[in-house]
Amino acid sequence: MEKLENIQKEIIRISGVNPKKCMQCGKCSGTCPAYDQMEYHPHQFVSMLKSGDIEPLLKSESIYACLTCFACVDRCPRGVEPAKIIDAVRVIVQREQGKSRLKADGIEKYLDEEIPGQALVTAMRKYNK
Repeated sequence: MEKLENIQKEIIRISGVNPKKCMQCGKCSGTCPAYDQMEYHPHQFVSMLKSGDIEPLLKSESIYACLTCFACVDRCPRGVEPAKIIDAVRVIVQREQGKSRLKADGIEKYLDEEIPGQALVTAMRKYNK
């Protein structure tokens, strides 16, 4: 239990977000372009962090579905930044697992005419240790 409390504090520290400001209106989730691909939605990340129920978040694939587009941040009437929380959870998971989510030799399967090169560079920075 103490380990999860420490992880909760670390997520809050890394993200710089105060989850207690969230009033669970759901506007962040309603504007999320990755909503259909996420097991847990932006407002749920905030709620679960606030309540200390972070273990499911640490195991969720939703941390990789987040586009970090900050649409959720723009829509929040209270200034809560769910994308920063999701990103902080992803950082914690990657640190603990010691794994890289995306490897250079696996990029070929993502290449197509629609994806700008900068998106791949960003993905390498984001998902590679």
